[in-house]
Amino acid sequence: MSQRIIHVPRRFVREEWGGTETVVLEICKSQLALGASPEIWTSMALANSRHETMSGVPIRRFPYCYPFIGLSRDEKLAMDKKGGNLLSMSAFWAMWRSKDVRLYHAHVLKRLGGEVRTAARLNKKPYVVSLHGGIFDVPEEELTDMMKPIENKFEWGRLFGALFGSRRTLEDADYVICVGANEAEAARKSLPHDRVDYLPNGVDTEKFVSADGMAFRKTHGIPEDAFLLLTLSRLDSQKNQIALVEALAKWKSLHPDQAQRARVVLIGPQTQPAYVEKLKQKIAEFGLQDQVMILPGMKTDDPQLTQAFHACDAFVLTSRHEPFGIVVLEAWSSGKPVFVNQVGGLKTLVSHEKTGAFFNYETGGSDELAALLQRGFENRDWLKQMGEAGREEARQNYDWKQISARLEGIYQKAEECRRVKDEG
Repeated sequence: MSQRIIHVPRRFVREEWGGTETVVLEICKSQLALGASPEIWTSMALANSRHETMSGVPIRRFPYCYPFIGLSRDEKLAMDKKGGNLLSMSAFWAMWRSKDVRLYHAHVLKRLGGEVRTAARLNKKPYVVSLHGGIFDVPEEELTDMMKPIENKFEWGRLFGALFGSRRTLEDADYVICVGANEAEAARKSLPHDRVDYLPNGVDTEKFVSADGMAFRKTHGIPEDAFLLLTLSRLDSQKNQIALVEALAKWKSLHPDQAQRARVVLIGPQTQPAYVEKLKQKIAEFGLQDQVMILPGMKTDDPQLTQAFHACDAFVLTSRHEPFGIVVLEAWSSGKPVFVNQVGGLKTLVSHEKTGAFFNYETGGSDELAALLQRGFENRDWLKQMGEAGREEARQNYDWKQISARLEGIYQKAEECRRVKDEG
């Protein structure tokens, strides 16, 4: 029996690394260790090479386009960076011609997801779909932001969406995987079948056990005794880093002697340049230029990645919505507490006052987070206890070895579903 598994994300480049890329690569690495033959097939979006190998996993990239009339170069780049509904006929032909495949694993919907669906059906092979970015619980505001590049553009690609049955990708999937418990619940209510499973993301706990946090501080000129707050995520409106800047400013207005000793490091690729400019304007408006640092996204094998986690006193995630939050697992594995907005999958991932603490930006604005920052500054033992509890939580329940074993079980259920369909 073939052990070849084709994973299909929308894009896959080191320079624009995010949570989905981390998950796909870690799944493939685990599958390699178990004797499978995973491959990553994706588009050329933001990439320079057609073929690459990462951690022993072959990556194949295909030409693509956005089937809209009148797209500018900047609008195409914006779609490359976030949410673009691309079309790649060469990827479809390649998937269709690959007969020795055990299973297709789509990490994308829309047209490319439809291509996976159609190739799998034509080859009578099972396919599963992972929902990484939230499908059933995306706020209307973010959907509006994502659609801006194609406003008033004529879409000539609708025919291809219909041809590939893109709107039926989830309905026809042999299994749907949700990384967030809340989204799994919403999917079960929305889809006309029960082939839905909750499978959280995992983490390589050993990778984050130790690192030289002081080296990170020294490299970036951060005082050894500074109270360091870290955020690692894409710089865009969904991740809402402005909330942390506002909270620091609020804390500083109430307790300037304390907050003056705080530093904030924001690390991540810039997926919405206009938002980044707004973020910088807020930093300047509050006079926090000496306290807030913005660094570009880091490659998964960059030693500064683990150093950054070990350098901080607390990890902060201010997302307006978050299906899961793999960076929380990385912070926990580093022994760090987390302060997170009480939204999406974070509500079930984090245990309040045990492995981290919630704030609600939607109802409390910056006040609740500012209060948490002050409390953490004044009570380091509280932070240490939550960090240690988080590390144990990650080790016991989210190590990739455990998650990969559960994924294999889902694959086998998908294969059984495909067999029953074929016999019926």
